[in-house]
Amino acid sequence: MKRARIVLIVLFIGLIVTPIIIRRISARHKQSAATQGMSAAMQRHGFYLEEVSHQAGIDFVHQGPTLDSQLAHIMPEVASMGASVSIVDFDRDGWPDIYVTDSKEGSRNRLYRNQHDGTFKDVAEAMGVADVNQQGTGVSMGTVWGDYDNDGYEDFFLIKWGRPELFHNDHGKGFTRVSDQAGLPAWINANTAVWFDYDGDGRLDLFVGGYYPENVDLWHLKNTKMMPESFEYAKNGGRKYLFHNLGGGRFEEVSAKVGISSRRWALAAGAADLRGTGHPDLFVANDYGVAELFLNDGKRFHDAGAQTGVGFAPKSGMNVAFGDILNQGRYSVYVSNISEEGVLIQGNNLWVPKEGTGGSDIKFENLARDMGVELGGWSFGAQFGDLNNDGTLDLFLTNGYVSLDKQRNYWYDFSKVAGGNSSIIGDAKDWPAMTGRSLSGYQQKHVWMNDGAGKFVDVAQAVGVTDTHDGRAVAFADLWNRGVLDVVVANQRGPLLVYKNNVNPENQWIEFALQGTKSNRSAIGAEVSLYWNGQEQKQEISGGSGFAAQNDRRLHFGLGKNPQIEKAVIRWPSGKVQTINSPAAGKLYTIEEPE
Repeated sequence: MKRARIVLIVLFIGLIVTPIIIRRISARHKQSAATQGMSAAMQRHGFYLEEVSHQAGIDFVHQGPTLDSQLAHIMPEVASMGASVSIVDFDRDGWPDIYVTDSKEGSRNRLYRNQHDGTFKDVAEAMGVADVNQQGTGVSMGTVWGDYDNDGYEDFFLIKWGRPELFHNDHGKGFTRVSDQAGLPAWINANTAVWFDYDGDGRLDLFVGGYYPENVDLWHLKNTKMMPESFEYAKNGGRKYLFHNLGGGRFEEVSAKVGISSRRWALAAGAADLRGTGHPDLFVANDYGVAELFLNDGKRFHDAGAQTGVGFAPKSGMNVAFGDILNQGRYSVYVSNISEEGVLIQGNNLWVPKEGTGGSDIKFENLARDMGVELGGWSFGAQFGDLNNDGTLDLFLTNGYVSLDKQRNYWYDFSKVAGGNSSIIGDAKDWPAMTGRSLSGYQQKHVWMNDGAGKFVDVAQAVGVTDTHDGRAVAFADLWNRGVLDVVVANQRGPLLVYKNNVNPENQWIEFALQGTKSNRSAIGAEVSLYWNGQEQKQEISGGSGFAAQNDRRLHFGLGKNPQIEKAVIRWPSGKVQTINSPAAGKLYTIEEPE
């Protein structure tokens, strides 16, 4: 009897302990496998991206909007945007913070303050920037940060399908809504905005690109004729706005005055000095049509898309990112589109400046196929950055449209609509019901590593990027001040993913944080050209980049092994040129524009 009792006790303990042991062994096995994978990736590619959002205290999951019930049959598609991420040091403590948008009516956005210890804390409520999706005001689509009043603190514009908002940063202690004082319109259905000083007066101006027309209330439709009139040449979208900064917190809308009058369906925009003239040009990626390149002469813009080559073919533009990918001191432009094997191959565009062209005669050629970055699925946000610090810019691409039933596909019905006449395409009621079917869902992301010889190689799976969420925005930042670019990805109706970058320490780096004086305080539009080991690479501080995203304003340069840095040349938006001779690697340089 006693022996039987002992046997029962042993069995009972075994039932409890064995699963624990198995779980621990399994966890150790997974950890060991992950460690081995990291080690292999570090050895072969020089970096590994470790997803650490939970460890970092971030458990955010994006929620999509629910629009007018007349759109219920295609709701997953029309309500498929809104996940965005932007990087900002809002409190000027020298550590990048993260702002992310939610898009459900009544939901709250998040402002994650960097705690300096590897974790983040949501302070949006305390700072007054959480409750911004109130019923009747629309929902968030993105944010871009810029110091519009030059007080030293980054303010932000909230992009919405609905009432656009401008928030003033009260010296890092909170934010004040100043939209009415600024003179913003009552309603814009926008997906993109970018800060830049287009006229060089030292104050940041703001471009906003409309998607749906501004007279459309997506929650209270007068009728369902609110879709594009064409899948290739639609011109019935939202208007484009250019708000000229008058100072004193006031803006004047001047788009028509300065030559911007398009009504194409804007999804992404970026500003950069593409011709070396000292004036930032404006590149707009449009859905259902051609891209637009507005060349800036310092006072007016000239639509030169067709002449430069970038507007020759209609596609579904969803991203604008600039990068000196060949280390030649010239920017290429990456525009994402749609690729679905056996159905639709638009292909992404990598617009590279043609040899021998520049200034007002600049021409671009699409080298996406030649360089290996053409096919990316249903592509959205992308960014250039040196992820392995080898001295060349790599490319991270998000993708995936609507992930629902894996066994059922909406592509056939979608293609029927695309091939219909304008009356069918333009009326949402004529679009077939999705009924839970996927449309380019569950796609693998792409991390293209630059080989330095004009080719990119996809290493996403090997370096730890294996998720299949519906990706929208991606932003780069040195989140923990380690001299590497970390990656933050916003997913539609999915989790915010934070990838901590582990880089081969043999590869060196250098970073620059700039602050304007005569130029705008954010130094948006300032360029740094770095010369080392017989190479040159140029980077520009951006007021918004990619799809619904903004990178850290600090510029990060990878240098490879044993770098010998000759100089860094800074060209400020004011036109001043400053040279730093023999800067040291492994250091962040904080530089104020000389008086």
